[in-house]
Amino acid sequence: MDFELSPEQRRLRKDVIAFAERELGKDTPADDREARFPRADWERCAAFGVLGWPVPEEYGGAGLDPLTTMIALEALGYGCRDNGLVFAVNNHLWACTIHLLLHGSDEVKRAYLPSLCAGSLIGAQALSEPEAGSDLLGITTVARRDGDVYRLDGTKCFISNGPVADVFVVLARTGDEGRKQNQLTAFVVTADLPGVVKKAELSKMGLRSTPMGVIEFDGTPVPAANVLGREGGGYGVFTSSIEWERSFMFAPQVGAMERLLDASVRHANSREQFGRSIGNFQAVSHEIADMKIRLELARMLLYRVGWLKREGRLALLDATMAKIFVSESLVRTAMAAVEVHGARGYLTDEGIERELRDALAGPIYAGTNAVQRGILGELIGVRGALSTGEPR
Repeated sequence: MDFELSPEQRRLRKDVIAFAERELGKDTPADDREARFPRADWERCAAFGVLGWPVPEEYGGAGLDPLTTMIALEALGYGCRDNGLVFAVNNHLWACTIHLLLHGSDEVKRAYLPSLCAGSLIGAQALSEPEAGSDLLGITTVARRDGDVYRLDGTKCFISNGPVADVFVVLARTGDEGRKQNQLTAFVVTADLPGVVKKAELSKMGLRSTPMGVIEFDGTPVPAANVLGREGGGYGVFTSSIEWERSFMFAPQVGAMERLLDASVRHANSREQFGRSIGNFQAVSHEIADMKIRLELARMLLYRVGWLKREGRLALLDATMAKIFVSESLVRTAMAAVEVHGARGYLTDEGIERELRDALAGPIYAGTNAVQRGILGELIGVRGALSTGEPR
């Protein structure tokens, strides 16, 4: 493995950082305070090509390979201070778009991918339910075949992008017999179909510019052509895509870790106490040194996943490790940044406390880290290690 960036990747990274610093996040404090989706910034991301980075050009995307996509996402996380916007972009890409790209028919791809890449459609994944999160096989939403459509009934909750989404990837139960894994089917469901109700927008601690809501389906007629894969293949659709969600969604967090490191170094060098800069104190310099160690290890884990996906190889174990390590490293780095900045780190005007609030979601979404450790234990041979009872 050679993780030296090519000239094209270095240029892309530089361009993405410049774009994000110049164009995005100007109203982040207000958007966070008011839990407001930054639609203008979303449209700027679309115009720059962000929403189509991993999608082939024939469907309106940029056709970037997986490792290059990961590098670009890392740069976006570094340059954009609105972690909620970045999270909304990632949900759009890795909870919706990638499913259509990997499992949609050519008809589905041509119907939706160009608009998803252009940002005129916003994507989301409607998976979690009030009593089923990481327990994928426990969902109760049902879809019953009725001629050329499936009638969809059920409630989905904690749906990121839900209140503003136009396209949902939905997992529903289409059978009650045989193996539970064969009872689920994945669908593409548009928000304009009858019976789709956006019930409530949920208030949350961080990532507040990504709207989260409850979605109900009341007899929603979903065209049979909108099945992803095949009927009864929904479990396979979702499990085949989790490598992307567990790793690529966390690439921007590596960029955020580097941004927090740079801010902490600047503050440690400029802030003086007892007649010298606070960076002269080991309590501060050692904390910053640990931030650097976590950053480089997180980057190596993620780049390995990007390389494996580029080579067409399985990366479930590596993606699971990356999800755990990167999300927890960002929490520790954000907490360290608050401590290094002292009282300034605690003030809302400085934005450091917002970084910590946003980071705390990472160990929860895309499958809680408690569940991920159980999965990892099973992958490395620990019998009975997998837990499925943790809410997502």
